[in-house]
Amino acid sequence: MAATTFPAALVTPRRSLSRTFALYAKEAKYELINKTRIPIYAISTVVFPLMFYVLFGIVLGHGNPVNRGETATYVLATMGCFGVMAVALFGFGVSLAMERGQGWMQMKRASPMPISAYFLAKLFAAVVFSTVIMLLLLTVGILFGGVHIPVATAAKLVGILVAGSIPFSAMGLAIGYFAKPNSAPAVVNLVYLPMSFCSGLWIPLFLLPHGLQVLAQFLPPFHLAQLALNTVGLAPNPTPAWGHVEALIAFTLVCLGLAAWGYRRDEGKTYG
Repeated sequence: MAATTFPAALVTPRRSLSRTFALYAKEAKYELINKTRIPIYAISTVVFPLMFYVLFGIVLGHGNPVNRGETATYVLATMGCFGVMAVALFGFGVSLAMERGQGWMQMKRASPMPISAYFLAKLFAAVVFSTVIMLLLLTVGILFGGVHIPVATAAKLVGILVAGSIPFSAMGLAIGYFAKPNSAPAVVNLVYLPMSFCSGLWIPLFLLPHGLQVLAQFLPPFHLAQLALNTVGLAPNPTPAWGHVEALIAFTLVCLGLAAWGYRRDEGKTYG
């Protein structure tokens, strides 16, 4: 007797707008709680930029009282960029790779929850941690580094750098879909640290060799740092902001394209 088969229909749950918002808010809440309960993430992403800022912006700049405040302000912009990069790359790249390895993504795909809620929750956590880092750096700079910038400028600086976490979140998303769970932290560090140095985040770009100064113009941290330095009026060679914005948008789109490819490639795979 022949068996009759019927094509399976994809059932999409219907939710009211309020229930959809509550679902996204709950996912974001638990993602933030999850991040704060991982000491290695919370401490490293917040403490390291603060530690480097104190070293490069305050301690080393203390010997030159004439330019002390200017140095602290310059390093505030570059270390802010360094900090939001760390939050985005580790929060997306390492976290996603590990959750793929644990089978968490397979469970998310099988659940009725929109997969976009998962990614937006991670982006929300990145924005929150980026804001915390910037407020801490700004507070330390004002109290101990002699930073004097208007409130409007400080708010604009924080806004630019927090928004700058989006391109690096896209980069982390791409890394998270191609790196293996155990190698993801090493991959992120191998990309993140050299890119930060070559973009002039640790040492002012004009002090680096000419070859690195040329290379920096092709790196996304350079463009974000230039936007931040333009905001505080300390960019060595001021250039139109829109050029840097275009570079970051292009970089974001390329990373999202790679992440989408990785997402489709990842369907049906399991990792041990």
